[in-house]
Amino acid sequence: MDIRFVATSLDIHLQLLDGSSDELFRKEYRVLSDFEEDAVGQWLKLAKARGETSDSDDVLLKLIVELHKKVDVLTALIKKEERQLLQLEIDSKICEIGFDHIKLEEGIFQKDREYYCRIDMPVFPKREMPIFIKGLDNNIAQIVLMHEADQKDWNAYVTARERIMIREMRTQT
Repeated sequence: MDIRFVATSLDIHLQLLDGSSDELFRKEYRVLSDFEEDAVGQWLKLAKARGETSDSDDVLLKLIVELHKKVDVLTALIKKEERQLLQLEIDSKICEIGFDHIKLEEGIFQKDREYYCRIDMPVFPKREMPIFIKGLDNNIAQIVLMHEADQKDWNAYVTARERIMIREMRTQT
């Protein structure tokens, strides 16, 4: 395998798919998408598509949307309406990433088996990113399904990690 990896340290929660409860994981995956989770964000996308935000500052709009989400989370906590995510059996650490692959510190993957995962992403807004992966060997898996918006954030994160790695290499020589 000729996969270009960069070092990182991310928490991952995963579950081997066995066929019996796969639909529950697919349902959670859909729920965690921006479209179903974020009414204000979807409203903003539609407003942008209609050209209603052309005179607005994009960064400021995004911050306001994120503040609105925080208020929604706090409101749900107060009302005891907190969203419950599925319990995943395995917690591990990602030590290296690529644009389409992840590598774990410990070898827990089964070759050619699929897993549902949530990765704790240190991006703005900070969130758990749901993905489906397929084991290539006991440490490496290929990403097989990821939301489009998450893929943009993932690729930006991989690129940022590559830049850090290049800077570190320059200082060592």
